[in-house]
Amino acid sequence: MQFTRFTDYALRALMYTHAADGRLVTIEEMAASYRISRAHLMKVVNALTRAGYLAAVRGRAGGVTLARPAEDIRLGDVVRTTEPDFALVECFSTGSECVIGGCCRLPPVLRRALGAFLAELDRHTVASIALRPKDFRKVLQPEAHQS
Repeated sequence: MQFTRFTDYALRALMYTHAADGRLVTIEEMAASYRISRAHLMKVVNALTRAGYLAAVRGRAGGVTLARPAEDIRLGDVVRTTEPDFALVECFSTGSECVIGGCCRLPPVLRRALGAFLAELDRHTVASIALRPKDFRKVLQPEAHQS
């Protein structure tokens, strides 16, 4: 199983805003720091804002920040919000044409495995995985520390 780029960027955006320690950050700043597409990141940030994970402030001095404490944002919830589906195999999808679907014993195993995967993500929050502010400044904003 592999997360979509959308989910990857969503988790990174949440980590970045948490590490900014309450400061408003811009999409441009995040995109430059992570060296990722600004256009794609904008879609991700908009979705996170609509879902209530980020709060956006419009205008020249605007940006985004976490909409709630990082300790309250469970990774499993974010992944459920950002992943389009969890169809690990064809038979998990609507309209499956798998010829062994009626007698196959694999789907229950995969459903339990997926459940365990999501349960593990539910045990962790943005706060538990985010960079510390000092690491954030050192790693993602190295130009700020050059003489």
